[in-house]
Amino acid sequence: MSISESIRNRRSIGKVKQDAIPRESIERILEAGIWAPNHRLTEPWKFFVLEGNGRNKLAEALASVAGNGEVTEESLSSARKKVERAPLIIAVAVEPADNPKIIELEEYGAVFAAIQNMLLEIHELGLGAVWRSGEPCYHELMGKAFDLSEKGKMLGFLYIGVPENNDQQSKRTPFAEKTVWISE
Repeated sequence: MSISESIRNRRSIGKVKQDAIPRESIERILEAGIWAPNHRLTEPWKFFVLEGNGRNKLAEALASVAGNGEVTEESLSSARKKVERAPLIIAVAVEPADNPKIIELEEYGAVFAAIQNMLLEIHELGLGAVWRSGEPCYHELMGKAFDLSEKGKMLGFLYIGVPENNDQQSKRTPFAEKTVWISE
């Protein structure tokens, strides 16, 4: 499959089987992430591979965020259902370089590029994934749960598994409607 085909055919796939993902595949996904472009080679990404009972770390963090620091049995049960949607979750965070010459926003951009690389590798492997984020992802308590620095921030959770079906269709607004050509 060409890069062009991968870009146009990759879709978010939320319904996956609970089959274990081979470690070799997980390592290929992580390897794809580290090849994202990043200014001054700061490599600002940090990955957390959550599988099996390891997914409970995310469930506990989600429950803590939902309860503003307090975990109830109800919030933990709800969070466990969410993390059990996929056999593998890769949490991806940014740890910006501690250098005043580095623009922090560019560090975020590098990690978002790493996530896109990972999603394309997941697609190449014939797996399905959905990139989940939202307010709980960015919450201060989430960063604390994963021992991120004060500047560090969780940027997304890749829920990964063998797709239940591969019939995902999508459409996009033609680029011509989103593009301004400036020649002079």
